[in-house]
Amino acid sequence: MRRLILLLLLAASVFAADDVTVIRAARMIDGKSDSVITPAVIVVRGNRIESAGRNAAAPAGANVIDLGDATLLPGLIDTHTHILLQGDVTAEDYDVQLFKESMPYRALRASRAAKIGLENGFTSMRDVETEGAMYTDVDVKRAINNGVIPGPRMTVSTRAMSVTGGYGPAGYAPEVTYPMGVQIVDGVEACRKAVREQIWHGADWIKVYADRAYFVAKDGTLSSIPTFTAEEMKAIVDEAHRLRHKVAAHAMARPGLTNALNAGVDSIEHGVAIPDDLMDLMVKNGTYLVPTLTVTEYVAPGRTAAGGAIWGKMPLFHRDSFQRAVKKGVKIAFGTDVGGFPWEMNEAREFTYMTKFGMTPMQAIRSATVVAAQLLGQEEQLGSLEQGKLADIVAVPGNPLDDISAMERVRFVMKDGHVYVNR
Repeated sequence: MRRLILLLLLAASVFAADDVTVIRAARMIDGKSDSVITPAVIVVRGNRIESAGRNAAAPAGANVIDLGDATLLPGLIDTHTHILLQGDVTAEDYDVQLFKESMPYRALRASRAAKIGLENGFTSMRDVETEGAMYTDVDVKRAINNGVIPGPRMTVSTRAMSVTGGYGPAGYAPEVTYPMGVQIVDGVEACRKAVREQIWHGADWIKVYADRAYFVAKDGTLSSIPTFTAEEMKAIVDEAHRLRHKVAAHAMARPGLTNALNAGVDSIEHGVAIPDDLMDLMVKNGTYLVPTLTVTEYVAPGRTAAGGAIWGKMPLFHRDSFQRAVKKGVKIAFGTDVGGFPWEMNEAREFTYMTKFGMTPMQAIRSATVVAAQLLGQEEQLGSLEQGKLADIVAVPGNPLDDISAMERVRFVMKDGHVYVNR
């Protein structure tokens, strides 16, 4: 009996060692503090972080990964993506995808997009609508969770909502029936029903379009036409919150921002031209801003050339708004709108724009780790490198605080304790 017990203990110790990975690197940004930890050791047991710091003890027999002159970071989080969109500079780019690509084909392209995002270090994404692909994002999320395809942890918002006349495709003969990019809802009761329907079909978040048709007002500010009435917007937010779900609002100028913020949305997407008084309201209410600077910089030249003159002015409005938001202390979560630009373009370029237009490198990194996790309500599991958190870990060469473009050169990706990239 004693010999049997010893053999069982030996087998258990071997199994435990096989289940432990030790990751070493020159330094670590843990997502909790503004200081860099050097050197860095993270011990992963199963899919959890067992310890992290300078002197974390490495269990005997553990698998050791030494990344040398690299910086360890929490898995990155992009809170504004479109895996079912593959570039959206012009209306033609958009319409071709909705009219000529089947939903199965778009799902296949989405699986590729998810893999690209993961390999670029984004172990979590909030995908904010399927652009006419109905509830396909729910299936992609399920396929990732079931190990069918590799990809990030997905938080999905399915179809998104706008009103009649408020979203494309547009300009076709009225007798022609074609798919819409969003769910069209009009009236308070229809808004409540749409929220219930999307959640029933798997939406984790609700996404609404709060404004459209942008123009420069006589006072030189960016303005827009609001989509929903104040009553409709309030009904959407009330119903979502009643069902314990949050609401993201595409809102770029005062009219849409006012409706969205007064209704109590949880995040403002883009926020191209937020007036100071509405920024103060965001700070007071704890509303997050997801700025998506990359997409504005990318689409502006093409949309201007295609006849959308207002888009030539958008980057200047956006940069100014972002700089003021940083100074005022608005909670800013990392988001790129990738899908609006091609997935082949690394979404981590957002870090460069964020630092160029007012953030410190550490602030930008925190926006994509701990702050993004807080927006998603997942800060107990994600966003920092500490004991008990899920083992979502990435590494970049050198020190990204010295060169933020290093965030575009991820060399190691672990999600849920599994290594997906080790360059």
